[in-house]
Amino acid sequence: MKHYLKGATTEILEKAQNIKLLVTDVDGVLTDGGIIYDDNRVEYKQFNVKDGQIVEYLKRNNIKVGVISGRNSMVVKNRCEDLGFDFHYHGIEEKSLKLEGVLLKMGIGYEECAYIGDDLWDLPILSRVGLSAAPKDALPYVKERVDFVSSLGGGKGVFREVSDLILMSKGLLDPIVEQLSQNNI
Repeated sequence: MKHYLKGATTEILEKAQNIKLLVTDVDGVLTDGGIIYDDNRVEYKQFNVKDGQIVEYLKRNNIKVGVISGRNSMVVKNRCEDLGFDFHYHGIEEKSLKLEGVLLKMGIGYEECAYIGDDLWDLPILSRVGLSAAPKDALPYVKERVDFVSSLGGGKGVFREVSDLILMSKGLLDPIVEQLSQNNI
């Protein structure tokens, strides 16, 4: 297995091997945290296409993906639908309670769940999951409390890096890369 990810220790890779569900926050993780409104209060956000490309490969390998966001945004709902996330919840004040319900419904334990977050509201989840991660530009007290700090900032491919980490830990990333490399014409 090739080792592509800086900061992915043996301990982190062992935790990642158990993951069956990857959940993420949105603002500050899938986006850079910026919110743009036009004069009509239409909201705009920018997402990284690399984050979206890996969702299909996670799902093909029986790793479910979801979003739990504190903000209620149609832009984010549309992005989650476009990518085929298994679930996405918006406007959630108590993210940890929502995740608890999701895990019970799916029959997945906390140790089989990874979560990516960057702010205060994410701490209750980050402290319980099997693999916790944050963008490199997360708040310092969040980064101190996670297993893996991405080499990338929010909106720059953090979700992709954590996804690659999970796939790599299971020995699935190299075969995906090799298959796609051989299919190029």
